[in-house]
Amino acid sequence: MTIADGRWSLSETHEAVAHQFDDFEQQTEASRLGMWAFLVTEIMFFGGLFTGYTMYRYRFPEAFAAGSHHLDVTLGALNTAVLIGSSLTMALAVYSAEKKRRNHLIFFLIATMFLGSVFLGVKGVEYSHKYHEHLIPGAGFQYPAPEAEAGAMAPDTNGQAVPDPSRAYQLFFSFYFAMTGVHALHMIIGIGIMLVLIGLTYKGRFMDNPNPIENFGLYWHFVDIVWIFLFPLLYLIGRHA
Repeated sequence: MTIADGRWSLSETHEAVAHQFDDFEQQTEASRLGMWAFLVTEIMFFGGLFTGYTMYRYRFPEAFAAGSHHLDVTLGALNTAVLIGSSLTMALAVYSAEKKRRNHLIFFLIATMFLGSVFLGVKGVEYSHKYHEHLIPGAGFQYPAPEAEAGAMAPDTNGQAVPDPSRAYQLFFSFYFAMTGVHALHMIIGIGIMLVLIGLTYKGRFMDNPNPIENFGLYWHFVDIVWIFLFPLLYLIGRHA
């Protein structure tokens, strides 16, 4: 099999065409459309979390700014660099699939999986720190300012009752664990998919049809982009306050 002008020859990839498609090009376009439709649903899902976070941050700016001071910027920046590196290795994996370089494809998939595992390990360290600091939302949550009486209500400037600082502070960490936890779940799923892709690649799959690797690359890049938004939103904004 050869590649003509950087594109796959339809006559040489007939074995990779499923019976419900007329040709390889139609199958490729259909799978890409399906992946983009899936990513749109993911955007709406994360969009709801981002919208809720933004609304409550506007409502309780002091508490959310104080909460960001208890996040480790160094570990967050390290994870950002790790994910950027994983995007590079994923792009190289897609390139290797297109060039039919099986060994290179396996290597870059393993490298991407390793970097993703490093990210999850660092995130686990962060979660451990929050557990020991009693910053896990729930009955054991401890607000750092003891003068704030838990459960108390105080009137705002309009004379309406608002949650006490400890509850607003806990709200920040509720969003923190929800947003980073869902993101980490997507990474765990991605690592699981990569294990399957590595096994199939070892058996010689994807050499005549790199489209599954390309579609997974879109998923992985999307997960990385979500973190690019989470890092400044949770770790950086408000730290100067």
